[in-house]
Amino acid sequence: MASSKGWLSNLPILASRIYFFIIILQIPLFRIPCRSGMCTTPVEVTSSQLLASEIFPTTAVKALLYPGAVVNGLISNMTIPQWDNILTIYNLTDVKNASAITDLQRLEVLAGSYFSVAGAFVGLMKPGRMTMFGTLLVVWGLVKEGILGKPVNTDPKTAVYVYPTMLLALICAFSSIKYDAKKVVRSSPARPIAKPLQSSSKSKLK
Repeated sequence: MASSKGWLSNLPILASRIYFFIIILQIPLFRIPCRSGMCTTPVEVTSSQLLASEIFPTTAVKALLYPGAVVNGLISNMTIPQWDNILTIYNLTDVKNASAITDLQRLEVLAGSYFSVAGAFVGLMKPGRMTMFGTLLVVWGLVKEGILGKPVNTDPKTAVYVYPTMLLALICAFSSIKYDAKKVVRSSPARPIAKPLQSSSKSKLK
């Protein structure tokens, strides 16, 4: 019994770490048009926007992309990509001149990607709700375009696609939230129990 409670108490930490590796290693979660062409991970969506808006220096964006680029390089052709070629690999060299309409049409996916990436790093120190909020925003953006058809997309090559790994990311995002049952019980106000009035026999005689 004690071991099961210990496992449940460590579940948010474990889920946060799995979510971090899903994000930072750029496991494909979806396929959606973005400034760099087609993006399959929140890191790619976030990086293209960061480079286009020049919010972060190029070195920081490269550092964000590099772990996933190494994993993809080892899987595809057993090579480690060079640091100077990171932007070329992700088609981000000319992203500043790309049209912003693609991102503006998918604000939910863009905002959700920001929260997902930031939440993945914050969750390593303290698991919270940022990962769940970001993942739900991404899912809603994908559902809105895939099912509701907003924005309208007639090109099958750029159609929205959701990978099965998205379900794993969603489960990890929800599991990373730590619920304290004892705190909930303590915070709930105690309801007073009304006691019936006891009338004495003496008062009745009077």
